[in-house]
Amino acid sequence: MIAAIGYLGILAALGASVKLAVDGVRKSRATTFDAARLRRDALVLLVGAAVAMVALEVAILSHDFTIEYVADNTARTTPFIFLLASGWAALEGSIVLWGVVLAGFGYLVARRVGDDDGLGAGALGVIGMVSVFWFALMATTANPFQICTEVVSGACSASSWLPVASAVAPAEGLGPNPLLQNHILMAVHPPMLYLGYVGFTVPYAFAMSAMWRGDQGSVWLDRTHRWSVVAWTFLTFGIVLGGWWSYEVLGWGGYWAWDPVENAAILPWLVGTAFLHSAVVQRKRGMLQAWNLVLIISTFALTIFGTFLTRSGTIFSVHSFTQSPVGPALLAFLGVVLVASFGLFAWRSHLVASAPRLESLASREGVFLANNLLLTLFAFTVLVGTMYPIILETFS
Repeated sequence: MIAAIGYLGILAALGASVKLAVDGVRKSRATTFDAARLRRDALVLLVGAAVAMVALEVAILSHDFTIEYVADNTARTTPFIFLLASGWAALEGSIVLWGVVLAGFGYLVARRVGDDDGLGAGALGVIGMVSVFWFALMATTANPFQICTEVVSGACSASSWLPVASAVAPAEGLGPNPLLQNHILMAVHPPMLYLGYVGFTVPYAFAMSAMWRGDQGSVWLDRTHRWSVVAWTFLTFGIVLGGWWSYEVLGWGGYWAWDPVENAAILPWLVGTAFLHSAVVQRKRGMLQAWNLVLIISTFALTIFGTFLTRSGTIFSVHSFTQSPVGPALLAFLGVVLVASFGLFAWRSHLVASAPRLESLASREGVFLANNLLLTLFAFTVLVGTMYPIILETFS
């Protein structure tokens, strides 16, 4: 019963995502429209996502081992706080949390969209498109409500994605990874990191909407300044907590060993920091318009890339997820994001080509640009250092 309710929540959120994407794109170029319809779409999306998350937590806390995710990642002896954190400690649950956070941000954006706000409508359309991917992933390859249909040696050996399938349950769950139940930061670090990762979807969505509509100027930056700062703050907080956790549990920080998962978090932080600085220049002087678009596209793409690294099984790390079909899906989504975003940027490049140029590299704006280039150089170095062993291993 719990599995059926949770899966229906995912399907409801998926349907609302499709509707939000279609309605948002249609209304993005309209002079006036009914914004209440967009708010209803965003509300249904949020409710569906919340139902899925609550159902998963209820299944975990009630030890419903008929659900494969619960049987594989929890046990009756797991302490309560880590039992609660098991809702996002493994692959499928972490994607559900991602969807809830995205739906929450989408609803907050929708509440501020008026009947003549084409830019906001277009941004909601982009958020809807991103949501379609995540909830389609939950409904297929990353379904957290798969039913255990066969038990061998006390573990689920076969499962069905149908929530009404004939279920069997092991007497006891396998429990979470020991490294995930020995520090209180397990309950705090991942949600903080996700709030930062997902938060950058909002400025990205407004940037795409502005380019789609052919808007010039810094209106989209003015609308998303607080969103960008909030996302950056959560991401910073999440990275600091992760480093603290790593030091407390392992006695060292993974960054000393170029841990790919920690690199995956620092990459969007570096580019996002550069974006926050250059956005100030555009908002005050109208400069660096094209550069800001490139930075926010790159920041959003790096959040997807980091998610791919940690969930594809292509890298080894003490806190990465195991290999799964989610990896190819994330890689394909990353490819779509890069092609669509930079394709739209190339199509609208003439709109930002006339932006004021720097008078001197010694000016205040020149210093901001130099700072940007340094941060992006750092990000490129970390990216190469992370991917080089993987590429080398692939070809050798």
